[in-house]
Amino acid sequence: MVETEFPPISPRLEALQQAVKAGNSAALDAFWQEISRQGAPLIEPIIGDEKHSLVTFLWRGTDKTQNVALVSNLSGKMGASEAMTHLSETDLWYKTYKLPNDTRESYQFAVAGNNVTDLLNPRQFVFPDDAELGFTGWVSSVLELPNAPPQPWSAPRPGIPGGEITLHRIRSDFLDNEYRVWVYTPPSYTSDGAAYGFLLILDGWFYIQLIPTPTILDNLLAEDRLPPLVAILVGSPFDPTRQRDLACYPPFEEFVTKELLPWARATYRLTQDPAQTCVVGGSRGGLAAAYLGFKHPELFGQVLAQSGAFSWKPDGDSKFYWLPRQFEKSPRLPLRFYLEAGFFETAVVTDFGGEQDFLAAARHMRDVLRVKGYEVYYQEFSTGHNPLNWKGTLATGLLALLAGGANERYV
Repeated sequence: MVETEFPPISPRLEALQQAVKAGNSAALDAFWQEISRQGAPLIEPIIGDEKHSLVTFLWRGTDKTQNVALVSNLSGKMGASEAMTHLSETDLWYKTYKLPNDTRESYQFAVAGNNVTDLLNPRQFVFPDDAELGFTGWVSSVLELPNAPPQPWSAPRPGIPGGEITLHRIRSDFLDNEYRVWVYTPPSYTSDGAAYGFLLILDGWFYIQLIPTPTILDNLLAEDRLPPLVAILVGSPFDPTRQRDLACYPPFEEFVTKELLPWARATYRLTQDPAQTCVVGGSRGGLAAAYLGFKHPELFGQVLAQSGAFSWKPDGDSKFYWLPRQFEKSPRLPLRFYLEAGFFETAVVTDFGGEQDFLAAARHMRDVLRVKGYEVYYQEFSTGHNPLNWKGTLATGLLALLAGGANERYV
């Protein structure tokens, strides 16, 4: 979480304010020309602090502009709208943070009741529409400081073999519902020969549209970093029953184990060896992934949870952290884990207990598992509850669990 007790001050804006007050009418135009050339946000070093920078978000208003807010996760509160300050006698609005130099985050400006992107920043992250569910997406601007972790696996590479994605629709009698299921098969997939390891990925639409899982797998396979595998991506974060299904819900567990996986095994050549399988999810999907691993280690040998909602509790339960308590009370299972969380995930709005600290929840889950003797790969990042980061760290988790974590570092 960023420091907010003493709001940091941008030296560049201080100099601009002094020039304007001294009657230098050209100073403001010169400032905007400078920002137009170098782009925004404004990033300034902090003398004596090599780990942080001052980051100032800028909005150029008009005579009618009454207020502007920055919408981001940087305060620790997911999607917080924080008022920006008007620099007196100018058309400039600003908000300055002291941020770690490895920060990666998306943001928007709230102006006149509308959320808009930063016109001075060409970097954008697109949250696409889901026409089938009538969901309308949006576009955010992207902040990446110089030491933000590279994401080498998430961009398409020319000339490498590509796997195939097929969309299916699977009916569940347990849930009286139909689910979209995307299946990725690797290049040169064949229905005979050795069986394939597989990933079961929850919130499948999310891991197709926002986290480019097929591209990530293509790139990892092209460099022989992973064995050839199949990915089964089920559901959408906008499915009407998603909140229920992914909250350690036994009928969804039965759908996965008694309907989805039997169908997948009948349709594709999949291994029976849990050491070659991994269940994956983010946010509530991360909670559900760990739950499925807990209930069915004979099916899933690895759990990859990105910012899992591990503080979840059932309705009527007075205590949070229900799933970690189940691991505490149970014998150690043949499972391995990759967990991660962001420093700006300390106030994520939930339907099970208001704002929840997902960073604390991930740390708690990590500690519970390690005390029980589980192998846990764990990382933290200067980011919020955001797929912008997850699209890079999915590969990190897969390498840790399915390729031995070669050349990776973990807390």
